[in-house]
Amino acid sequence: MATDNRKQQILDLIKTNGSVKVTELSTLLDVSEVTIRNYLADMETKGLLSRVHGGAVSSYKPYYSMNMTQRLETNQTEKVEIAQKIAAMIEPNDTIMLNSGTTTLLTFRKFPVDYNLNIVTNSIAIALEASSNPNYNVVLIGGSINTKYQFSYGSDAIAQLRNYHAEKLILSVDGIDLKHGFTTYYDKESPIDRAMTEQSDYCIIAADDSKFGNNAFAKICDLSVADCIVTNDNATDDILTDFRKSGIKII
Repeated sequence: MATDNRKQQILDLIKTNGSVKVTELSTLLDVSEVTIRNYLADMETKGLLSRVHGGAVSSYKPYYSMNMTQRLETNQTEKVEIAQKIAAMIEPNDTIMLNSGTTTLLTFRKFPVDYNLNIVTNSIAIALEASSNPNYNVVLIGGSINTKYQFSYGSDAIAQLRNYHAEKLILSVDGIDLKHGFTTYYDKESPIDRAMTEQSDYCIIAADDSKFGNNAFAKICDLSVADCIVTNDNATDDILTDFRKSGIKII
């Protein structure tokens, strides 16, 4: 297969799946991983895709490259709708886990300030804001730090997380796909997210309508793990019908 044909096949896969992995491309195209990385590097310089750890995503997914402030401003109205609905599900004395993400940060900001809550999170931004409220007992999971997106990760973080149990988990995701489940752009955060689902009684997925049908780079878990998905009013029946048919509760 000619080089140009391989590159076109990579672009077609990204268009279909949202992301590609070097190891899978190497097997599929029958070339070395070094060759695949060279292809991706060349295609990135031409603006055809954006490389991530272990693979690539579409260059037409600018959200991946935004900083925290830019992300907060993206789909903010929709995220606030979601935040208000989830905050209404919080009860006094709950222990709540939250992963990092702008939707979870905005959701936290809607929590009742007079409730006594235990908050367990790997989000530095959430932990800093929560610590200013004397009614909240805040646990920031330690470990390695992603400074750009302000979250902790790694084996130390997961080991510490195993010490806690929560009534509710609020999980922000980058993709919701019938085949691939819940996904994130960050392979380093997906094990943390997965561990949170295992340490919580009730899993609430917080996701605006743009996340449906999207398959991001790293898998978190299957759709069946979630107890409900809370999304905004722009998520039409056309988008949600197949997800509802699979038995998922959508609010």
